[in-house]
This record gives sequence, structure tokens and C-alpha cells, in this order.
Amino acid sequence: MSGSVPFYRKHQRSLNRDYRYQSGSGYSAGTSGTTRTRGLDWSSQSTLDPLPKRTKPSYLAVDRDNQIIGYVVPIFRNSQEFAAGYSEKSKLRNTAAYMESRDTFTSGLEMERSEQISRKETMRESATRISFNKTIHEHEEHFKRMNEDGLMHAPEFVIKPRSHTVWEKQCVRLHCTINGWPDPRVVWYKNNVAIDPLANVGKYKIESKYSVHSLEINRCDFEDTAQYRVSAMNVKGEVSAYASVVVKRFKGEVDEFLPAPRHGPVSEYGITFQTHIVDNFGVSFGREGETMSLGCTVIIYPTLHRYQPDVQWFRDGILLSPSKWNHMHWSGDRATLTLTHLNKEDEGLYTLRVSTKSGYKTYSAYVFVRDADAEVEGAPGAPLDVCCLDANKDYIIVSWKQPAVDGGNSILGYFVDRCEVGTTHWIQCNDTPVKFARFPVTGLVEGRSYTFRVRAVNKCGMSRPSRVSEPVAAMDPADRARMRGTSAPWTGQIIVTEEEPAEGIVPGRPRELQVTEATKNYLVLSWKPPCEKGLEGVMYYVEKCVSGTDSWQRVNTEIPVKSPRFALFDLAEGNSYCFRVRCCNAAGVGEPSDPTEATTVGDKLDTPSAPSKVVPTRNTDTSVVVSWEASRDAKELVGYYIEASIFGSNVWEPCNNKPVNVTRFICHGLMTGEKYVFRVRAVNAAGLSQFSQESEPVEVKAAIASPTPPFGISVLECVRDSMVLAWKQPTFIGGADITGYFVDYREVVDGVPGKWHEANIRAVAERAYRVTDLKENNKYQFQVRAANMAGVGIPSLPSDTFLCEEWTIAVPGPPHDLQLREVRSDSMVLLWKTPVYQGRDPVNGFYVDVKEAEAPEEAWRGLNTKPTQNTFFKVKNLKENESYVFRVRAQNQAGVGKTSDISEPVQAVTKPGTKEIVVDVDDDGVISLNFECANMTPDSKFVWSKNYEDMDDSSRLTMETKGNKSKITFNSPGEEDIGIYSCLVTHTDGTSSSYDISPEELKRLLEISHDHKFPKIPLKSDLAVEMLEKGRVRFWLQAEKISANANVDYVFNDNVVSQGEKYKMNFDKNTGVVEMIMESLMPEDEGTFTFQMQDGKATNQSSLVLIGDVFKELQKESEFQRKEWFRKQGPHFIEYLSYEVTPECCVVLKCKVGNMKKETSALWYKDGREIKADENLGFAEGVLKLEIAQISKKDAGVYEMVLKDDRGKDTSTLDLTDQCFKDLMNEVFNYIANSSTPLKITSTDQGIRIYTFVSYYNDLLPVTWHYKDSAIAFSDRLKSGVVGDQLWLQISEPTEKDMGKYAIEFNINDTRGGLKRTIELSGQAYEDALAEFKRLKAAAVAEKNRARVAGGLPDVVTIQEGKALNLTCNISGDPLPQVTWLKNDKELTSDEHCILRVESAKFASFTITAVSTADTGKYSILVKNKHGTESAEFTLDVVEGTPDLGVTSYWTDAEGNVVFGANTPKEKMKTSVTGIRKESVPSVEKMNDFTENPEESENTVEEDNDDPIEIELDNKTK
Repeated sequence: MSGSVPFYRKHQRSLNRDYRYQSGSGYSAGTSGTTRTRGLDWSSQSTLDPLPKRTKPSYLAVDRDNQIIGYVVPIFRNSQEFAAGYSEKSKLRNTAAYMESRDTFTSGLEMERSEQISRKETMRESATRISFNKTIHEHEEHFKRMNEDGLMHAPEFVIKPRSHTVWEKQCVRLHCTINGWPDPRVVWYKNNVAIDPLANVGKYKIESKYSVHSLEINRCDFEDTAQYRVSAMNVKGEVSAYASVVVKRFKGEVDEFLPAPRHGPVSEYGITFQTHIVDNFGVSFGREGETMSLGCTVIIYPTLHRYQPDVQWFRDGILLSPSKWNHMHWSGDRATLTLTHLNKEDEGLYTLRVSTKSGYKTYSAYVFVRDADAEVEGAPGAPLDVCCLDANKDYIIVSWKQPAVDGGNSILGYFVDRCEVGTTHWIQCNDTPVKFARFPVTGLVEGRSYTFRVRAVNKCGMSRPSRVSEPVAAMDPADRARMRGTSAPWTGQIIVTEEEPAEGIVPGRPRELQVTEATKNYLVLSWKPPCEKGLEGVMYYVEKCVSGTDSWQRVNTEIPVKSPRFALFDLAEGNSYCFRVRCCNAAGVGEPSDPTEATTVGDKLDTPSAPSKVVPTRNTDTSVVVSWEASRDAKELVGYYIEASIFGSNVWEPCNNKPVNVTRFICHGLMTGEKYVFRVRAVNAAGLSQFSQESEPVEVKAAIASPTPPFGISVLECVRDSMVLAWKQPTFIGGADITGYFVDYREVVDGVPGKWHEANIRAVAERAYRVTDLKENNKYQFQVRAANMAGVGIPSLPSDTFLCEEWTIAVPGPPHDLQLREVRSDSMVLLWKTPVYQGRDPVNGFYVDVKEAEAPEEAWRGLNTKPTQNTFFKVKNLKENESYVFRVRAQNQAGVGKTSDISEPVQAVTKPGTKEIVVDVDDDGVISLNFECANMTPDSKFVWSKNYEDMDDSSRLTMETKGNKSKITFNSPGEEDIGIYSCLVTHTDGTSSSYDISPEELKRLLEISHDHKFPKIPLKSDLAVEMLEKGRVRFWLQAEKISANANVDYVFNDNVVSQGEKYKMNFDKNTGVVEMIMESLMPEDEGTFTFQMQDGKATNQSSLVLIGDVFKELQKESEFQRKEWFRKQGPHFIEYLSYEVTPECCVVLKCKVGNMKKETSALWYKDGREIKADENLGFAEGVLKLEIAQISKKDAGVYEMVLKDDRGKDTSTLDLTDQCFKDLMNEVFNYIANSSTPLKITSTDQGIRIYTFVSYYNDLLPVTWHYKDSAIAFSDRLKSGVVGDQLWLQISEPTEKDMGKYAIEFNINDTRGGLKRTIELSGQAYEDALAEFKRLKAAAVAEKNRARVAGGLPDVVTIQEGKALNLTCNISGDPLPQVTWLKNDKELTSDEHCILRVESAKFASFTITAVSTADTGKYSILVKNKHGTESAEFTLDVVEGTPDLGVTSYWTDAEGNVVFGANTPKEKMKTSVTGIRKESVPSVEKMNDFTENPEESENTVEEDNDDPIEIELDNKTK
């Protein structure tokens, strides 16, 4: 806050005339917009001190530390007072009133004058100080601008902030002084988190003035105890300083022990307040007799000392006042209402209203009060709202409202009790219960006050009494008014208000007699006194008469009535009566009044009809909105009661215990997910109506609303005219699944945003979208709206401003859509989507980073050292209750790309009730995964996925959901079912779990399933046969687990065989291995072998059928193994010759050998010829290899490997001819095809080229190009070819007919088929390629037709003075270029000395008729047309006395060097030669070579003693 006096007003003494300081709390600031209120009239000083129009005066005075020390209270001075002048004041002083007032208020004026003088001095000092500081600051700024570079230096602290220890709710200010140039940027931090004053309005205040920077913390609490850091930074560096703030609390009541506030007036004049109501109370439920407190925290900014807003509480729109039932409290920042003893009268909508001069804020919530437990079971609830409608000297009419709860039995009536004020004795007023909710209480003592209460009764018993009414006196209303009235001020006049009573006059007849209320229990008569005035002691007698008779009977025979009202009891129900009234006094009884019309005793007021059309509507998870049609023709309607019942239970509970007088009500306190039905009934004084018809059942769940705005808009890819955006899902989806998103964009020009435009008409389901039709290098902002069944939500905040420019980086863009699932106390699973922008190469992996949510940026750490190929990652080893954030980076061959947006913070905690997926195998061996959710909502669904992707193949699984449980059953478990299965429950707080079915786990489950299906002895392996050495045959199996009591029967062709020479049996019960060995197989051994096992009740058997070809093969194998045993006694092949193709497309022939020794030889042969050993032969670890690089047809043949030594010989052959060679080449081709890159499109100056790269190209590779699924017939316009490892298709001069799908097919004739790669040449891709082709073509045409000098000129021409020089060069260009000759960069013009010509539009000649030393210089030719410019230059050196060379002609070589011609004598060749380049002088031998082939150059130089030198240049001269 600044001082009350601006620095530019320090010399104007007239300023203080219009200010006065008023102490105390009686001052109320006027409205700033009113010119005649008690504010400062600035216009009155306009002639002396004009104030700028936009300047707002400040009314806060500050001391040297900018602390508020008081307030300047402006007092309006009427302009007429100044116009009166000194003469008016002189006249005023001469009056007696002035003298008297002067004596009376002398002391007060002196005190006020003293305060004014003190105030003036303070304001002058403040203004002087501010002006001086500003002058110093302006001088400093001036010198800085004069010499900025010399003054630039890093920030430094002159005064550092110091630490503070303060009491709670006090304010603290940290300040420091910082020097630096340029002015440093200052940021305040709390525990290393930047402080944003706008994020917590009123809490922090940051100021920076004249290199003094301060942070003010208002109303400190324990959370403000922290380390604060101030950081200053400019281009020269950065410095920081630290200070700590410790907030303490007193042991006792904080408010009592806090330091006393500063005294003085508190004004809100000239300040705009911002009010926020937080920490609100919600819908509350209570029971009669309990105490309930409602409270809200109120934040008012700015905070003024001792300022208190106007806090009011309302119930159902009626202002509440403090009473014994309602206690209100304001603690400075919290408003509290305490209901000390709840009754049903306290039920209703409570509203807190906080008002300041800037406006008001309100907050409302409903309070429900249930009946207290009945003292007698089945008794009704207590009546409510007991009040007195009519009170006079003789009776008081008491009314009430019927309760909503009747205890299950109809209410028979009500008893009214009275209690005289000052006593505690209650007296029952009626002997029999009354059903009408009004009753006149008689027998009261005039002038005494009474309170009343009512009790309801049914056949089960009496209810609790109602809350007592307010006290009311039994007296005439006029007397009551006089008692409540206040005396009028003394005026000096006496007014006679009544006439003197007249004595001895009988009163006249009462007037306007009528029956005001009639029930079957009583009638109430009212009338007006007679017209005569001044009658003494008038009282009344009431008479009745049965209708149709003339027999009048006095009702009150003993005591006349004093008031003009009377209640009659004990009338016969159904009879008709007439009534009249007589006046009486001491003079006698007057004439009767006119009788009333015949009145039938009974209830005139009928109970209301039942409401209709009850319609319930979803509202929240615990409430339903019920609406209905009002009762028809209802009279004196009090309100409605609503009851609810769980559908099918027929148990009804009241929704409200106080009648509501509207036809729409929100029923709270319902059970989420249950279905309810509702009914309504009306109530008036006559009673309760019948219930309405039951409503349709409605499920209690949150109503569908439009979702909140999305957030976190980022760019995933950017090209020339489009951008791909991503955003995060709204925090609240509105109770229904989001159906899509709408994107808007607007252009930002020079920081000014334009109008919003729709980017998509149809909603997009994904949280990523490409916005097209943008302008390159323009800036844009975006906003996103989410939509669901309820509609489209409000748009998000505008995004950051993004520049639309094409990304050319080689690395991929950022991943997006980060999601966290399966959050546990030590782990969680992170999911993401791949980048839209892939970079130069496809993405081949991802890196995941993590840090604690509150940690600085330096705390990021990687979770995986090697990139993961998946788009999910399970993070382990987390700290419990710690919050974490994550980010993901994609990688391709070029490197690691941009990081994704940071995920939302997630706390590592296992929520209560969290359950995991459980695998189960039932008795039938069925495998299933089961998941149970404890916190489901009605809209929740179980979503199963495999490897966190949707499961497309539903034939392998069966899903079933019942209630809060779901399971998937594997129909036929197999290897296809290996993976991670996860389940997510929608519309929850992220309930999810996963289960990993690995190959090992699947095997385990299958084994358990088998055990459950078949109660057999588990076998590790079935009966199998294997060959042993020497051709012996072994039949064996292995049981998984078997006891010592197990036995085995060996059966062959249904006959049990036993141990003998032919069969050798063995049964190892420890390992479960059962075997039978035969030395050899004979023809009679063909048949079925069976092992039958039994272990207690468990049995099992395994059979092996050896018949036909199987037996023959086995017998052959046995014989072969027998021979093999003998073969392996010498060097032999363990693995015979085979081939493999490496990824580098090399063919390797290999074999594995054994039993080798040094003397053993290994020889390779191809087609019978030995292959000499070279670098392609190798032997390592018993493997012999022959490598064939870049295989071709010449490598086809029969390869043989021979091993031999003194122990024997072994041979292995591999036939690589015909089909075998084709198979080999197909495998090579397959490697080549798989290494091919996706087809890409590029443009050349001839057309569009589609190409792919392979790792290695082979001439035999069969490749076919396709256009629209048909093979392309190549022509001059469509060509294909190979350059290095690139295969391309060239489309010359493309047209729209060339648009479509192109493909390259690698025709591999094997079981795997060919490989085809396709690309779509259409749409934007075609447009871009065509545009690039046209650009390149235009550039090529321009390059072709640009102006050219078709040959270079010699670098140096040395010529003797007086000679003639003629230089000629070829020029070209379309259109014909303009030729300009320059000398020393100045243009030459043709004249007699220097002749410049252009001949036949092809030759440009330069001729000097007689050279002189003045012609020495640098010459150049410049040719130019619309396509370009080219120049050539040479240096002319004119010398004196150069000998005559006698050269008649000489030539230039291909490099432009001048050489001697054929006619040059050899003795002349030793002389210096003119017209040659500076680089070198050719040798005689070289010149002889040129003389032998003079036709190789068309450039000639002819020289005579008197003839000019002529040099002609063509394309060969460079």
C-alpha cells in the first residue's frame, strides 16, 4: 500500500484542508461512485491541484516500513460553504449558538487540530521520502542507459532476508535488497517450489520497488513453517539467499494470547474485496435432541486489520437470529452456526451469506432432522411448528403441523398443553384429542403469558411433546400493541386520544358478526364493537339458536366476554346454529346484533386430495430428485411429505420430517446402487391426504452431466500445414463414458489471439487429433472439449502458443497418453502410446524415467538401461505413500527423442479393499482368471485385456460377470494364451490388476488341469522308444510321483512279458522311471507295447504302437545305429553338411565332427574338385565351415567333406543344384526382402520416384512392381532400376492418372510366400510430391537455359605493347543473354580502340586494336538473362620489349592451358609463350602431343608481328 499523499503533492498546503481524521467505529465509508457522500471531493481542488482522471486516490497512510498506520477519512465539503467566504464565518461567530458551541467543544477541537497537525507532518515526510527515492532511481536509470555495457554485472545481495519466528495468525514479511544490471528477475520459493500469489489469493503478496524485494505472508499457520529462498537472475548470472520462517502456537486459547491489534478506525473505502467460502459443510443428518454445528471458512482478500464482514444465516430464506436454539459465531475467518437442541423445526435449507461492500457470497446445504426414538413403541412422531395464531383476553388459538411419522397406525388426534411463563407446570387443555391442527385454548388469566406444546396420540401411545411455542400474553391485541409501542418524542403539544367515558348509557348493537372458523369441535365468532364512543366497561354476551327455531340461549351465562371474539365448544355435530351477540355495561344490556347465517357444526376445511404423477430423477450417488403434481383444489395447504422405499421391500421411510411447500424435492441419504420408489402426500390443518401412487423405480446413482474440460494440451507432430495434438482426459467425466472430443483452434498474431474455429465436425474418440489447413510459420492456440451422453462440456483453457513449422529432427517425437494402473504400495504399471512423429527411422524402443512428485528436475532417473519394445512398463521397488511422476522417451536409430508430458502424480499406496486376479482350476480342469471389485458403481464395467491391448480373438476365452465379480475362462489353453492378462474396472478410482501367464505358468496350469480331469498317476513322459549304442532299443516312461507300493505290467500284443534274455526290465520307484531294453528288433517284434501302472487307486498306462512303416523305420534305425557305433570309432560327422544364411546374406556351409586327432585330414570338394584352403575356411569347436560371400549361379554344385585317418574315413555330401540351390537362394532372397525398408516417395526433376533400400542386393532377386494390384508394364515413362542397395520406380512427368497404390513384391518361391511393401501415392502425399517435382523441374529448366559462358578465359594474357589482341568465347542461354564486358569492375563500351561484338548470338569477341600499358588490368565478361548470370575473367599484362616468338597459331588444352601449335619452331618453344594460364607452362613434349592431334581443340591463337592474337574458346576450355 502506498502513502495517502502522492509525492508530487508535497508542496501544496491546501491539501490538508479537506481531510479530517475521525476515530472510533461510527464512521461508515460512502460509495465511491456518489459525489455527495462523505468522500473526498477532488473537483473542489481542480484549480489548485488537478488529478489525472485515471488515478485512484489511496486512503491508507503508511509508515517508513510500508505498514498501515491509519486511514485518511475524507469529509465532503459543500461548495456553498466555501462560497460564503470569510464574511459568513464572521456572522456565524457573532451568534449565541456559536459562542455556546465553542465553549462546549473547545477541548474536542483542540484534540482534532493536534491530530491534524500530526497527520500533516507524517504525510509530508512520506511524500518527501517517496519523491527523493524516485529522483535517485531516475538518475540511476539514466546513467545505466548511457553506459549499459560498462555497468552490466551479476546480481548481488546488499541486504539478505533474515529468518523469523512468529505466532500463528500473525503476518510476516521477508525483504531483501538486490543490485544488478540489467535488472534481475526475482523469484521467491517455498521449499524449492516457486510461490504463485494468484494460486492462493490473499495468502502471499510479492512486491519489488527500487531494488527492494519483499514477500509478505498473511495469517501464518503451521504449514507456512518452511525454508524460503529468493533467487535473482539476469544475463550475467544468478544468486540465491535463504531464510527460515517458524510459526508457533500458544498453549492456551490462541485469540486470547495473540498480541493486541492496532487500534484505530478500519475502513473499507476504496477497496474491492474478493470473498471465497471454502471448507463447506455438506448435506447433514441429525436426530431430535442432538446438537449440530454448521461451519464454513471464509477468505476475504485483501485482509484488513479488525475488518469484519456482515455474516448472516438463513433457513429456507428466513433470516435467523441468535436464540437459545441458534448460536452464531465468527472467529475472524470461520462462520459457525450451532443448533443446540435439534427439532424438526430446524430442518430446511441453510444458507450462509457473507457480505462486503463489494458484493456477497452465499453457500447453501440442506439439514435433515429425524424423529427421536419414541418413548412407546409404535407411537407417532412429535408435531412441529407450534405457534399462536390469535390471542386475546379470553382465548388463544394454537396451531401446529402434523408429523410425517405416524408409527404405523393412524393418528387419533392431538393434545394441547399450556404452561404459564415463570412456572414449569404443564396443564392439558383438551380432554379428548382433536384432529384439526388448530385449537382455541380458553380459561386463561388476562395479562399473563403462556407457552404451548402439542402431543400426538395413536392406539399405541403418546408421542414426545413438540418444541414449545414462543410466549404469548392473554390480552387484547390493542393492549399488546400499546405495550410493545414506544413513546413519541416530546413536541410541546398535548393531543387528546380518547373521549371521556360517558356514564349511564347502554351500549348499542355489535357490528359485523361472523363465524371465522368452524370445526366439529368448536366454532369461533368475531365481531366489531358498537359505533358509539366513550362507553364505559363494555362486555359481551353470546347467544345461540338451533336453526329453524326462535329459541335463543345464552352461552356465557356467568361471565361476559371482554374481547370481541369467542370460541364455542360442545355443539352437536351435524346441527345447524345461528348466533348473535349483545353488549353490556354497568348501565345495562343492549340490543342483540344481527344473527349469523345458519352454520352447520363440522369441519369446513377438507383434507387435501392426493398428489399425482410422482416422477423420480437421478441426482447424485446418494440422492434423487422427486417431482409431482400438486393436489387439486387444496385449501390452506401446509406442504407435502415424501416417503421412499427400496423397491420390493414395502418398508417406507420419510424423506423429510418438515412439510415442504414446493412440488420438487431432493431426497438425500439413499443407498448407492439401490432401486427406490417414492410416494407423496399433502397436509393441511384438516389432516394428511392419501398417498399418491408409487413412482416408477429409479436406481440411485449420479446423474449424467457433461464432462469437465480436458487439460495438458501438447503437440505430438508438426508439418508444414498441420499439427497433431494430444491432451489428457478430464478429471470428471460426468458419470458417463466420454464419446469423443472436439478441437478448436485460433491464430495468434503478434500476441493477439483471433477467433476460434472448429477443427473437427465429428467427435474424435482418441485423445490425439491432427489439425489440418494451418499456415506454415504461423502461431496457434488450441482448446478441447469433451462430450458424453449429456452433451458437450465447456472448453479447456487455451493451450500454449505453438508455432506451425515442420519438424525435421531425426529422432522421434514424444510418446503420449500416459496412464497408470495397478497402483500398489511398491509398484505400478505405466502405459503409453507410441509417438505420432517417428523421425527418420521407425521407433525401436522406449525409455521410462521416474522421480518423486516434489523432487526437483535433477531427480529424474531412468528405469531401464535397455529400451523396451512394449508400450507398457511395470515399475517396482517404490516407496510406500510416496507420490511419483513419470515420463517416456522413444528411440530410433538416430537417437532418443523428446520426452512425453509428465504424468499426473500418483501415490504409491495400496487402497483398502484392493484385490488381485486369482487363477483357479476347478474339478473339471477348467482354467480361469477371477477378479473381484469391492468399490464398483452402477456404471462400472470389467474390461479385460491381454498385454494391455484389446483381445480380438474371443474364441479362445469366455468372459462372465456376476455382480462385482468377473472371470475369463480358457476354452482350450495353449501357447497362444501366453501373455499378461489385466482387468480394469471403469468408473472407479482406477481399480485394476493383472496376472502373467508365462510359458512356465501355462505348463503348470495345464498339469493341474490334467490332474483334476483324470485321477491318474501323473507321468512326466509317456512311453517312448530310443536307440542306445550298438542299436539296442529302450522302451521307457517316467511317472511324476509314485509310491513304493506301485507295480508295473509289461504287455506286448496283449501278452504280459517278463524278464529274460530278450527283455531286460527296470523300475526305479525313486525317480519313477520304467524301462524295458531289447538288444535288437526282429520281424516278430512288430506290434503294440504297453506299460500298465497301478499305485493304490490311481492307475495309468501308456502304449506305443510299432507296426508297418513305423516298425520298419525303427528296425532300420536300430540297424543303422549299430553300424553308426562302429563308424564312430574313427573320425566321423556328428552333424552332416548343412547350410545357413546369415543376416549379411552370406551362405555358410558347416558340419560338426567328432573323434578327431592331429593326423585326421578334412578336405572340401566341389563337383569333385578340391577347394583350396583360404580365409573362407574355418574350424572351431568341432565345427567346420565354408563361407560363400555374394553367392551367385556359379556357386551352384555338389559340395563334399571328407574326414580320414588311420582309423577310418567318413564322408558328408550336400547337393546345392537345381531345387536345393533354388531353396538356398529363396532363403537369401527372404533375408533381402525382410531387410527392405518401407516404400518412400521422393521427387526428381524428371518425375516422382518410389524407392526402398535393402541390406544387400543380388542380381537374381526377383522383384515385381505393382500399380493398383497389377504388375506394371514398363515404358519410357515408367522405369525401374537399382542403384547400389536402392530399388526404385521412376514415374516421369506424373499426372493424376498415376495416383493410386504402388507396391514392390519380392517373389520368393517358398512356403512363406513373397513379401510385398505398399505405399499410397494420393492425397496430400501426391500433392506434395507433385509440387516438389514441378519445383525441381523448373529449377532444372532454369539451370539449362540460364546464361552461360561456354568456356573459360585464360587466367593471364601477356602481350607485347603495340600488338593487337582478339579474344572470342562461346555464349549460350534462352533467352539470349545480355553481354557486358568489364575492366577493373567497370563497364566497357565499344569504341575504335576496344571493339566488343556478339556474333550469331553464340560468340562474344573482345578486340584491342593496339594494346598499350594503359590496357593492363583485370577484364571480365558478364552474361545475364532471366534464369541466371555467369561471368569469366582474365588478366591482361602488357609488356615492353618482349621478343617475337614467331608463333603463327597455338592451342588450349582441356583445362584451358595455352600450348604451342604445329607450326612453331622448336627453338621458339624455349621462349616465353603468351596467352597461357598462370598455373603452369607446358613442356615441349606435351606441346608435341598437342601438335600431333590438333583437332582435339578448336581454340587457336594466331600471332604475327603485326597481326592480332585471336583466341577462340569452346566448351572444352574450363
